[in-house]
Formats: sequence, structure tokens, C-alpha cells
Amino acid sequence: MAKILLVEDEMLVRELAFEDLTDAGHDVTAAGSGDEALVILRRDQSFDVLFTDIRMPGEIDGWQLAEEARELIPTLKIIFATGLNDDAGWKKPEDRMLAKPYRKDELLQALA
Repeated sequence: MAKILLVEDEMLVRELAFEDLTDAGHDVTAAGSGDEALVILRRDQSFDVLFTDIRMPGEIDGWQLAEEARELIPTLKIIFATGLNDDAGWKKPEDRMLAKPYRKDELLQALA
């Protein structure tokens, strides 16, 4: 299964996604902001997937985090999640976008 960095500022959404992903057999590390996630990525470049919210508090949003993450891990797969119609920064055709609220099956399908 995949090693996933989950980035979501809303605690309940983060906990639910963490549970769904770990129940599906994935190795998941969770972060509450883009800033926190970037620290994790700089320390550990063994992630397969970045699953990130777009709009978050802090210095960097999900788009900026994805760009930084791609510099560190060029093979990283990225799944964005947003509650807004917010795909202006979506630059790679292989990236996935989930509209909030998403269902577990939609999340798992995006990983497939």
C-alpha cells in the first residue's frame, strides 16, 4: 500500500480521512497545515502520495506545498481536496482533485 502524507487543517476531516486511509491499509502521516507538512517532507522523502487541502492557514497553501513537495520528491502523486471551485493552480494532468465533502470510496478511487 501507499505511504501517504495527509494535510488538512480541519481536525475532524483530518481524523476521518486518516481513519479511512489506514483502514484501507495505507501508512499515513497527518499534518494540520502546509507549514507542518513541509517540515515532515524535508525530514522524510519516502512518501508516495501527498493528499492535501488547498486553503489552509499558515505561510503556504496546498498549491505551494505541492510545488515544494515535487521539488523534494519528483515521483510524488498528489491529490488535492477543496470545498471551493479552486483548480487554478492544478498544473499536472496526473494530479487528482476531490471536492469536499468527499466520500471514502471517492478518496480510495483517487488513490487507485
